Amino acid sequence: MTVTLPIARRPVGRSELTVPRVALGCGNFGGVGSAPELFGQGLSQDDAFGLMDAAWELGIDHFDTADAYGGGRSERTIGEWMRRRGVRPIITSKTFNPMSAGEDLGLAPQRIVRQLESSLERLGVGCIDLYLAHEFDPEVPISDTVGAFEQLQWAGKIGAYGVSNFDAEQLQAALAAGAPQAIQNEHSLLAREDEAAVLPLCHREQVAYLVFSPLAGGWLTGKYRRGEAFPAGSRMTQRPDPYESFLTDETFDRLDRLSEMARADDRSLAGLALAWLLADDRVTQVVVGPGRPEHLAPVREALERPLSASEREEVGRC
Repeated sequence: MTVTLPIARRPVGRSELTVPRVALGCGNFGGVGSAPELFGQGLSQDDAFGLMDAAWELGIDHFDTADAYGGGRSERTIGEWMRRRGVRPIITSKTFNPMSAGEDLGLAPQRIVRQLESSLERLGVGCIDLYLAHEFDPEVPISDTVGAFEQLQWAGKIGAYGVSNFDAEQLQAALAAGAPQAIQNEHSLLAREDEAAVLPLCHREQVAYLVFSPLAGGWLTGKYRRGEAFPAGSRMTQRPDPYESFLTDETFDRLDRLSEMARADDRSLAGLALAWLLADDRVTQVVVGPGRPEHLAPVREALERPLSASEREEVGRC
């Protein structure tokens, strides 16, 4: 029987919401992220239920989704799981991307309101705990978007709000227009661009920093090897575009060094990569997107075997 872990919690910026250091990413429920051409693929409902059951038993009570994940299938699956299990996790959802080919997209206020209502219906809840702008929309003034989020927060439809996939300049503009409490961006041992400006800005302005793709789309699990074909069903065979920049000798050399370091400390590469993130006090939460319950093992490892500050620094130099 799986033992529930005591997972530490952190506040979401200046809001009253607190979240666990680890959340379950549900982008592969009924699809592969927001890609319309892959809607209906990804995990089946039964597989998604098994993954949510395993995460919940482990102590992960925060699920991360978006309206366009699987064209709405992710939210609908989470809603059905909650109804059948009689439990209510913390929920993050997002909006920006189209729900189907040819549908509108963006962060116009009227679209945000419409999309939120449809998300609430699919999830079967009256309020989404954390609601994010999934991308920056250059076609809509950020003040209009932030204003819409704040009205929804005032109305009790969302608990806290924030942004995702914003750079430092875009986040600064959002902060000038209102009070977003969180940002969710890609960050990992292989993707560290936010260290220069976004992370310092979050620390200064008390914005919660949430991490997606902490294992770099599977690159930090050891599944991709130099000179070998990508495993069937992996992200590099389904949706490789976000990760093509990793196809370099420099990346494989770094993975070799990290793997050697992990083996020397009797850790998995994935466990080491997650522990490196969780050892950073600037990181509020790490969102993991496993494909099967057994893929949660590195999460347990990272939580049970945290890195010290000096160990984290050594890993970061590898």
